[in-house]
Amino acid sequence: MKRWLKWILITLVVALLVVGVLRALSARKAAKEALDAQQASQKAQASVTLAATDVVKAQVLELSQGLEISGPLKAVNSAFVKARVAGELQGLTVREGDFVKAGQVIAHVDATEYQARVRQAQQQAESAKAQVEIARRSFDNNRSLVDQGFISRTALDSSIATLASAEANYRAALAAAEVSSKALEDTVLRAPIAGQIAQRLTQPGERVAIDARIVEIVDLSRIELEASLSAADSMAVKAGQIAQLAIEGAPKPVSAKVVRVNPTTVAGSRAVLAYLALDASAGLRQGLFAQGTLATGTTRTLALPLHAVRTDKPQPYVRLLSDGQVKHATVTLGARGESAGQTMVAVSGIAEGSEVLSGTVGPVREGTLAKHSQDTK
Repeated sequence: MKRWLKWILITLVVALLVVGVLRALSARKAAKEALDAQQASQKAQASVTLAATDVVKAQVLELSQGLEISGPLKAVNSAFVKARVAGELQGLTVREGDFVKAGQVIAHVDATEYQARVRQAQQQAESAKAQVEIARRSFDNNRSLVDQGFISRTALDSSIATLASAEANYRAALAAAEVSSKALEDTVLRAPIAGQIAQRLTQPGERVAIDARIVEIVDLSRIELEASLSAADSMAVKAGQIAQLAIEGAPKPVSAKVVRVNPTTVAGSRAVLAYLALDASAGLRQGLFAQGTLATGTTRTLALPLHAVRTDKPQPYVRLLSDGQVKHATVTLGARGESAGQTMVAVSGIAEGSEVLSGTVGPVREGTLAKHSQDTK
């Protein structure tokens, strides 16, 4: 009996275990089915309503190709007034911002020493002239004596040489007098161009050396931008192209036109300098920094606004609105350009007329239901 009782107990335990396992599996399956049903219900119910500004269409557009440029503004004409002779600077009264005319006296160097040198050179020239007169009279006398046979031909040759030497000394003295007069004239410093004083680099009473800078003059009637371009970008830049520039301090953009392109590169950087003329009536100043876009050409292509392209995946993509759902489509990007004041980018991989979610729409999962706001009315 005990043996049969033992087998009965073992059978009951096994049966209970089997029943417990079956119940656990059934409960787990039921929970999974309920979760799947809930997720399916949520997915079916998830949708977004799009305003008219939330959707853009892929269109074939004429894009204006542009090149980003920047650089400082410079006056076309500027000059430094330098001391041409050494001495004490006197009479400098102009200051930064003052207007000067071409040829106007800016200052002068103390001329006392140079006036004395002019007098000295003139007196030396007079002395040399007197020596010429003496040598000429001697030559005339010796020539008469040679003709009469009183002296030899050799004495006449000596008189000729003496006269030639005296005349050469006289010419040298005249040249020295001219040099001294030029130095005296150089003591007066004049403005080489009309414009405004940009810098005053020396004060009255200072002793200046030759080529010392006194003042800088800039002519703001002609202003241009000096833009530095890479070698590749410079190939698309030509005279006559128009750029829109934002200048620091200026309330609105300013138009500029390419007037020159440097035929050589800058040593070291290998950059190419392009010069764009600006309207000087805008009250611009030398040294202001400007940046903007230079229009280099146009291209016709399928394009989208740049903000409509997403880059949070390894490959750029757009969010298409198709059959009431959002679908992600990988695209290949091309050249950028401007159209109607908006930055556009050429795309391939989608059809013309495709509706694409704008960049103003936040993250939207693929497969999300979507509809236009007018469809809900």
